[in-house]
Amino acid sequence: MSAPDTKQRLIDHLLAHSVRTGDFTLKSGRKSSWFIDSKQTACRPEGLLLMADLALDVIPADVTAIGGLTVGADPVAYGIAAVAATRGRDLKSFTIRKEAKDHGVAGRLAGPLEAGDRVVITDDTVTRGLSPMEAVQVARELGAEPVMVLVLVDRGGTCRAMAEAEGLEFRALVTAPELGFDYEGA
Repeated sequence: MSAPDTKQRLIDHLLAHSVRTGDFTLKSGRKSSWFIDSKQTACRPEGLLLMADLALDVIPADVTAIGGLTVGADPVAYGIAAVAATRGRDLKSFTIRKEAKDHGVAGRLAGPLEAGDRVVITDDTVTRGLSPMEAVQVARELGAEPVMVLVLVDRGGTCRAMAEAEGLEFRALVTAPELGFDYEGA
């Protein structure tokens, strides 16, 4: 299947399973006429495969790990890494906790991220883009080298500039306008 066909199927899946319209208050406190729970796509078999197909087409070949801030990044990173493994590509997946643990494996990292890894930072949906940028900082503190921010859905339109200001490529598999909505960032 061609990339445009795959992308359209992913858009259709998001619209069928993840997008809701109505009157919503976002995490930021702002009002919106639409809400997206993209985990409803990232955690369903067909949605996961569509997401992984598109992501693996744009993730650089020298990337060794994929992950981001829990919980949004988890199904995206783990799904893409699992599909990559079935295709002979080794991508370690990891999670960055919102706060450091002080018992067991201490710190914010869960998973096999190592110093020197070239990393894709991911998330399911970004509006302002703060979560992936926090994950970029933590990955750098751990000695990894983020090279790309890749999101399933860019709802806000502001994360690209933040990523590029940090010297990172930004990729959104789907954007708010492609779903039929205006960006709602800032």
